[in-house]
Amino acid sequence: MAIAIKSIPVLKNKAAANFTTKVTENSARRSTVDFSKQTSIASKILAKAKL
Repeated sequence: MAIAIKSIPVLKNKAAANFTTKVTENSARRSTVDFSKQTSIASKILAKAKL
């Protein structure tokens, strides 16, 4: 027995416009995470382990 392939939903009109604006807003906020503290801790651990 084969499983039926479901169709992919398509956004139109207002829904598509809203989706596009939210994507651009979220992609702009996405790069605000700072991992410098975690990177320095990891490098100290590796230096101590002599790796």
